[in-house]
Amino acid sequence: MAHSAVGVNGVGLVSGTTPDGAQIASVCSHNHRAVQDQCVEWRRETLWDTRGINHDVLIEHIWDAAITSTLDAAPMAGMTHVRDGQILQLDMLQRYGERGEALGGWKVGLTSGNSRDAFGNGFRPFGFILANRILKSQETLHLDYIKRCGLECELSFVIGEHLAGDLVNAAMVKKAVYSIAPAFEITEARIIGPADPGIRIADNLSQWGIAMGKQISPVPMDYDYEALEVVLRHDGEVVQRAIARGQIDDHFESIAALVRELFKFGIGLRNGQRIITGSLTGNTIATPGHWQADFSEFGSVAVNFV
Repeated sequence: MAHSAVGVNGVGLVSGTTPDGAQIASVCSHNHRAVQDQCVEWRRETLWDTRGINHDVLIEHIWDAAITSTLDAAPMAGMTHVRDGQILQLDMLQRYGERGEALGGWKVGLTSGNSRDAFGNGFRPFGFILANRILKSQETLHLDYIKRCGLECELSFVIGEHLAGDLVNAAMVKKAVYSIAPAFEITEARIIGPADPGIRIADNLSQWGIAMGKQISPVPMDYDYEALEVVLRHDGEVVQRAIARGQIDDHFESIAALVRELFKFGIGLRNGQRIITGSLTGNTIATPGHWQADFSEFGSVAVNFV
C-alpha cells in the first residue's frame, strides 16, 4: 500500500490506497502522555454513493453536532444503514485526531437490557473513547459542558496485548485482558428527536467519556459475573440497584464481538486500550451532585457534577 504521513499536534495521520483501490485512513497517537500505541486503520468506503447520498455533507453535520452538542437527525432520515454509520464514526475519529486528540479505547454497544438487538439480531456496534476523556474516580465535571448528560454503570477492561481478527473468541479475550475496574460511561444525548440506527452509530452512540475506579489485575476468571450487583447512589441516597444476571451479555464475548466487528474495518485492539462492555444502570444527570456506584467485590467509582 502506498501512503503518506503528516504530524499534527502529536498525532500522525496516514492515508493511501490498497491495491484494489479502496481508501485507507489511520490515526496513530505518538503522544506518550496518552495511551500508548493507539493506532487505528480502516477501509474508508462510501457505500452510499450509489444511493445519491453525499458522504461529506453527512460528516459535516455530525461533526458539527459533536462540537455544538446538538444534532437534528430528521433531515438525514433514510440516508444511512448501520455499516454507513460505522464508517462515518471512524471519520469522526479522524477529525478528532486532526485536532490533536488520541484514541483511548472502545465501547461495545447494545449489549444489555432492551437495547439488545435493537439495530439487528446479534449486531453489537462499536464506539470510540477519546484518551483525554478517560477520567479518574472522584473527578469533577461541569454539567454546562456536557449537554443532556447521562451516567451508565459499566465494567471497564484494559487490554494487555494486541488482539485482532475475525475468529477471536471469548477464551482468547480472557488471555488478552490485563485488568478490570468499575466504571461510569458518561453519555451526551446530542441527537434531538428520532434518528436512524446509522446516524446514532455515526454519533458515536452518545459516548462522551468514562470515569474509572481502581483497576484489579489479574482479571478474575472464576468470578460469576452474572451475580454482580451494582448499587448507584446520588448524594449518598440509593437511587438504583441492578443485578447482572440475564441483563447483559457475557463481557468477554462482548469484547470478542467488538474485535470481530472492528476487524471488518482493518482495526485491532491495542495494549493499554480501555474497553467498556455495556450498561447495568442508566440515569440522566439534571442537577449538580455526587454520584457513586458500588460494584460488589470490584469496588466503586464516583464523579461529581457542578
